[in-house]
Amino acid sequence: MKYVGRTLLVILTTVGMLVLFLLGVIFCVEFGPSESARNLFVNSAMESSAGKFLATGFLGKEKVAEIQALNSLGAVTEVTDSSMIQIPTEDHSDDVFIDPKELARDALSKINKKTDYVDLAPEEGIEIYQVYGSTYRAKVALIHDPSRVSVTNCGHLGSGYGMTVSDMASSNGAILAVNGGGFEDEDGHGTGAIPIGIVIQDNQLMWGERGGTYEIIGFDSNNILVVGNMTAQQALDRGMKTALSFGPILLVNGESALVNGQGSGLNPRTAIGQAKDGTVILTVVDGRQPSSLGATYADLIDLMKEFGAVNAANLDGGSSSVMWYNGEFINQSTSLIGVRNIPTAILVK
Repeated sequence: MKYVGRTLLVILTTVGMLVLFLLGVIFCVEFGPSESARNLFVNSAMESSAGKFLATGFLGKEKVAEIQALNSLGAVTEVTDSSMIQIPTEDHSDDVFIDPKELARDALSKINKKTDYVDLAPEEGIEIYQVYGSTYRAKVALIHDPSRVSVTNCGHLGSGYGMTVSDMASSNGAILAVNGGGFEDEDGHGTGAIPIGIVIQDNQLMWGERGGTYEIIGFDSNNILVVGNMTAQQALDRGMKTALSFGPILLVNGESALVNGQGSGLNPRTAIGQAKDGTVILTVVDGRQPSSLGATYADLIDLMKEFGAVNAANLDGGSSSVMWYNGEFINQSTSLIGVRNIPTAILVK
């Protein structure tokens, strides 16, 4: 018993010293000489489900709100202009066709960062690249036929538990999938079945109020990615066949959202965009890891623009950010409890 007691004492002392050390580091970051480091840390913490107390516990809610306001994306008032997207027709007779591989090579040369083509028994019409930014590692998938992309849901929105991305993908015969819109997740304890915003699937309103205004992210009947603020009824009237909500909107009609300060913190991210030839761009950024701290919204804007996106939006992130391809997850999730249950996903069939 004497040795057991000593062992427990050593463990408790070690854990206590580690906690005190981490709290000291956080204190130094939040009250140290670097305002930039403080702002980045505060925004990173506030974008997480369970880590907000790391910012508010030291600085208080008012100061944190002030920092967030000065380091955010400006509100976007425009909505996608469908005429800017020209999807090639079958005969390609009058279309300006952009070679996706050439587009990717050009983007990667502009990014000027270490990049790999990820050869995972690639499906025809899908290109997957691994990009290394200054603070992040990301998977970028190019889907050349936008008609293959759609939103799905867990099948029982509002009750029970959501589903994992892999389960939603497998049950719908998808080859590739990423997590979708936001959901209620107070302190990281959500069930994953209650979406935030809107869900439209097969031209039907599955979640949300027809008169409510939402940040819409989805595809219309012409397979054009539409992003912007509108009511659910306006989205349906516009012919939205599949949509969800999150944000912020990153690009509309080729113009990027205004980046205030640092824009956001460093975190795992998922985003969707579309190039002018209809190519859909799905991006998942790893974060909260020594090899990949995460990306800011400004990083996402730059990445999407480099790959030719005309319209783009941020999807749910953090521990929900995953990319599933050909039967396996190909990014490194930050979830400590395994792949999360969520209400919606973006599928590629």
